[in-house]
Amino acid sequence: MSDFQTNLNKYAELAVKVGVNVQPGQILMIDAGVESLEYVRLVVKHAYAAGAKLVKVNLADEAITRMRYDLAPDDSFEIAPKWTAAEREELAENGGAMLAVISNNPDLLNGVDPNRISTLQKVSGEALSKYRQYVQSDKLAWSIVAVPSAAWAAKVFPHLPENEQIPAMWEAIFKAVRVDQPDPVAAWKQHIATLNDKSTYLNSKKYKALHYTAPGTDLTIELPATHLWVAADSESERGTAFVANMPTEEVFTAALKTGVSGTVSSTKPLSYGGNIIDNFTLTFENGRIVDVKAEQGEETLKRLVEMDEGSHYIGEVALVPHKSPISESGILYYNTLFDENASNHLAIGSAYAFNIEGGKAMSREELAEAGINQSLAHVDFMIGSAEMNIDGITQDGTAEPVFRGGNWAF
Repeated sequence: MSDFQTNLNKYAELAVKVGVNVQPGQILMIDAGVESLEYVRLVVKHAYAAGAKLVKVNLADEAITRMRYDLAPDDSFEIAPKWTAAEREELAENGGAMLAVISNNPDLLNGVDPNRISTLQKVSGEALSKYRQYVQSDKLAWSIVAVPSAAWAAKVFPHLPENEQIPAMWEAIFKAVRVDQPDPVAAWKQHIATLNDKSTYLNSKKYKALHYTAPGTDLTIELPATHLWVAADSESERGTAFVANMPTEEVFTAALKTGVSGTVSSTKPLSYGGNIIDNFTLTFENGRIVDVKAEQGEETLKRLVEMDEGSHYIGEVALVPHKSPISESGILYYNTLFDENASNHLAIGSAYAFNIEGGKAMSREELAEAGINQSLAHVDFMIGSAEMNIDGITQDGTAEPVFRGGNWAF
């Protein structure tokens, strides 16, 4: 077996044993693109070896997706995918697991009528809102991993000959998810423990707010009184440990919905809705986004913010040191799964229920009362750099260093 095949097999095993952590008798659903079929077959093999009762695979093809945007009538984009929502809700309610294998072309929908994109995103978000609540309260085990596609690899490595782009992408992914190490499962357990040390410290501080300063950024984010910092691993309703994002370098919590003020500037491009948004700033008053500017993709960003009332606010607050493996690789992935793990980031839209004490068991009304934002959207955007400082503001107003020069200060 070649080194590549060995690593590919280890990567599939990692997704099954650490990512979704498949349990005997469990149903696993996989969403994937046709480009990832070889990898998906290995995942299916490992899932059955782990005792899965059924592995259901949903395959998509980006060429077909683009055809719909180019050729379908306008009312095609008003169809809510209720069948997809029902399938996922049933999976969650029966203790299943979900694995997303992504290989998106960041420019797939470049040139498409933005009305078509935003309409479909909204109706899909509404149809899948119950399932999203399940995901954001850890009702089921879920994870996201990535596989290169030709279009994505060409975007990331345009300077390489075409025949070298996908191999370079595989090498970068294997390194980012620690598959290049002798025992990836053990390496992940050590990594999770390291991140948990940071979340434990932050939870002990119970900061009232965080104050961010960097070129183009002066932002204060208040935190809910009962906020919880969480790291790589989570636990499903049935008590199964899983890792939602592979790779992951973040420690994150929820913002107080109405407690965000100031201006923040992006530091990396955002791939959203098949388009690139770049060099943008958001200005907040009492938590609400009141001004949006972008050098590229401003209309797409404005449509995201206008998706619903909750998309005018932020949910997730995540800390990632500039000295992290993905950041130090110098690779811009044009994919949030990777780029968010090279940079401090925030998420427009919904927060995770598990980021406050008792949040997993709370109703939507209880979460709202606790200051947790809810929205059809949850879109991470990158704001960190080597020039960013962050202070934790204690209950008595004292400022303590959390980040200095883009890295942990404790």
